Amino acid sequence: MHPALRLVRAGNLGVSLVGTVVGGLVARGEGLTVPGSLWLALVLAGLSTAFVTAGGNVLNDLLDLEGDRTNHPDRPLVTGEVTVRAARSATAVLFVLGVVVAIPVALSEPLVAVILVVAVALLLGYEFRFKSAGFAGNLVVAFLTGVVFLYGGAAAGNPLVLVPFAGMAFLATLSREVIKDMEDVAGDVGRTTFPKVYGMRTAGALARTASLGGIVLSFVPVVWFVTLLSGVGIIYVVLVGAADAIFVVSIAYLPGRLHYEQTMSKVAMTVALFAFLAVAFR
Repeated sequence: MHPALRLVRAGNLGVSLVGTVVGGLVARGEGLTVPGSLWLALVLAGLSTAFVTAGGNVLNDLLDLEGDRTNHPDRPLVTGEVTVRAARSATAVLFVLGVVVAIPVALSEPLVAVILVVAVALLLGYEFRFKSAGFAGNLVVAFLTGVVFLYGGAAAGNPLVLVPFAGMAFLATLSREVIKDMEDVAGDVGRTTFPKVYGMRTAGALARTASLGGIVLSFVPVVWFVTLLSGVGIIYVVLVGAADAIFVVSIAYLPGRLHYEQTMSKVAMTVALFAFLAVAFR
């Protein structure tokens, strides 16, 4: 993969964009047969999410350069494939693009602007303050992941129905962030992470609790607005059941096999995204 794409974490950007669009489609509940104007709004909101996420990823690597020499020696800034100067310029451009493309959507749905401002403020707060605070930073990252779905729902004019999905994403991400801190505990520089303060075993218990909370929330849509015995209900239950099973695997060996565990958590979140999409056809 090109160094620039690795720097912005291109795979994560795709998930951010798709997550925003899926959130909007779920909010409408009309499948893919939504008006062209809504498709445009969702694509713009998705691009806004992707640009802001990319800017945050580049900023993260700029600020974590020393720690990454130990934890992630293959990253482009560490290897010199991308210069620090170029990365700084890219950060500013990406954040500006994230705001600009959202303006047409925010003019018709003002809540989009509110969520965007809060998200950007929290993202910058995370990079410059909360990241070094450990668990507070984990909470911010988890919130930013969950708010992606609310952002899409707001672009479609109905964010309330996305609350359980945002909650699932929040708890799943919290679990993965704690596991990542467990994996990086030896090379973390200047960070007071949860595993450093409370130990690996307690951190593992926290990751398990968060994942199990997400699994419990996965049943809320069936109780609230999805008919269990309908086609959509069956597809949702099958897919979210598969995601839940993978989440169980992602916490089964803690505090051991950390890289495997956080990778499985990411796989589970991807499967869950398809389960969320199924609800759009309710």
